[in-house]
Amino acid sequence: MAQIASMTGFARAAGTTGAVQWAWEVRSVNGRGLDVRIRVPAGYDGLGETARTALQKTLSRGQCQLTLTLTKPEQAARVRINEGLLASLAQAVARVPVPEGVAPATMDGLLGVRGVIEVEDEAGAETETFARDLAEGVVRVVADLVEARRAEGRQLAEVVTAQVDRIAALTQAAEDNPARKPEAVRARLAAAIEALGVTDLDPDRLHQEAMLLAGKADVREELDRLHAHVASARELLAAGGAIGRRLDFLAQEFGREANTLCAKANDISLSRIGLDLKAVVEQFREQVQNIE
Repeated sequence: MAQIASMTGFARAAGTTGAVQWAWEVRSVNGRGLDVRIRVPAGYDGLGETARTALQKTLSRGQCQLTLTLTKPEQAARVRINEGLLASLAQAVARVPVPEGVAPATMDGLLGVRGVIEVEDEAGAETETFARDLAEGVVRVVADLVEARRAEGRQLAEVVTAQVDRIAALTQAAEDNPARKPEAVRARLAAAIEALGVTDLDPDRLHQEAMLLAGKADVREELDRLHAHVASARELLAAGGAIGRRLDFLAQEFGREANTLCAKANDISLSRIGLDLKAVVEQFREQVQNIE
């Protein structure tokens, strides 16, 4: 059986670059189409659009929420004194005569000179590395989401295949049900007439009435369509891919034929088969809602 995918899944890719911890998280749930929403910190919109494009190229259906979280420690900034510049300033000041009334240079004054104290942001010290790590994280989280959806898809395929087999078995049981035969209808009609105390009914008239009732209760067309729908479902599951919408359509067709079979049932045994069929079809419909 070829592979199918679920529309539900979760993936996370995280790492640390410099002093910044980052994490991509993506969640995917059922959806009629493909809806991708991106939430990134200010200044990362371009990367967010790149992530959106990656998801749109990879997925066919589902509502996706991709989030980028950055955590920067409070002490991420590092202070460094430019000792060479400070020494040069001190030497220059020492060589300059101090006019009367002017206080000599102090250390705090020298430290206040622009360039003597340098503040390095550890997060921004590796800008290219940071951008590369985030981009690689997007690729990883998208790939992990795809695999998560496929893993659930494999489980769904087993469940749905078993349901299709059950629908086929119930359809065959209805096909083989002896209550559908004209002879069985005639016997039930005769028993009903006898219960009413009627003894002089013409046998030919009884046969005609039995044939008329059998015709009204005939479910030949419904059974043929059920068999055809089962074959179509099996073909889709064997082909794999994005088959969710077509399986959903088949679920509606299964339901329509099951309802008609119940309405036409002329015997309690056939009604029970029809009710069991409706129950399995509803379970099938619920499951295929999750398939991409």
